[in-house]
Amino acid sequence: MNKDEHYQKLKNIVSLYLPEDVSADKITAESHLTNELNINSANLVDIVLDVEDAFDIMLENEDMDGMQTINDALLIIDKKLSDK
Repeated sequence: MNKDEHYQKLKNIVSLYLPEDVSADKITAESHLTNELNINSANLVDIVLDVEDAFDIMLENEDMDGMQTINDALLIIDKKLSDK
């Protein structure tokens, strides 16, 4: 799986948790999950769980803290996958 596929997979996961006033079209690599996409902390946990399942990785608390933007999440996912 390449970076574009990772991005698309992550975007699909995140789009499930967007509030009604935010369009999935607004998701970019630079999108801030809570500030721009208005994802609340409960949904952030759901996103992390879905990411773990989708990519078959385990995320630690510090990984979750580091997931501020889509790009941050992709970097963490790529690192976890390369460490496997």
